[in-house]
Amino acid sequence: MMPSDGERCLDADLMRRMRHMRGFTLVELLVGLLVTSILLSAVATLAFALSSADRASGDTMFTQTQLRQATLRVSELIGQCKLLCAAPGNDLVVWRADDNDNQQIDVNEVVYIERGPDADMLRLCQFPAASNATKTLSELQLPETKAQLVSNCGPWYVPLIPQCQNVTFRCDAPSPLPRARLLTISFDLTENGGVHRYEITTALHAWAGHLLNAAGDALVAGDDD
Repeated sequence: MMPSDGERCLDADLMRRMRHMRGFTLVELLVGLLVTSILLSAVATLAFALSSADRASGDTMFTQTQLRQATLRVSELIGQCKLLCAAPGNDLVVWRADDNDNQQIDVNEVVYIERGPDADMLRLCQFPAASNATKTLSELQLPETKAQLVSNCGPWYVPLIPQCQNVTFRCDAPSPLPRARLLTISFDLTENGGVHRYEITTALHAWAGHLLNAAGDALVAGDDD
């Protein structure tokens, strides 16, 4: 018996529904996976690039903040100090101020600007809790003087730039220490994969050169060898 027109319509509608309901073929699945993998790879690459750029920007901001703070601290210290006393070993010795106005260099008025044995840092070392024992210019020229102070007087360290390279101290020529009135601290910093050279140059505005003897190796007031 031949199917009626209604039955034929029902069969055609059922076949259309079955075609729509059938699953993806293997080729369609492979193409879909390929497209998805390409999209995920592009998203991952973009995310990595953005993350790297963000880290680089953060590192640069941190380095520049350290540089500004170090410049401010050094400029304040050197600008107000009395003398650049000596440069024993890897350090620069600064007579920070004459707090008690006795025209002598007391231990608690001494600051060492350190660059480390490998010239790869900038740090201040001072002894604020020390007694009023005095040091002569000739004593401050000796590396062992610092070792004694660190051992006996409780050093206080102030990091300026913990990680740098090729730190150098340069005083204005032809004035050697302690007559120098201008200090330049030079160092390298690594930023965004490159090395950049920086300098901090500061003049001594409160220079106490009038306290030096004619030879410039001692203070005229109580600093005898």
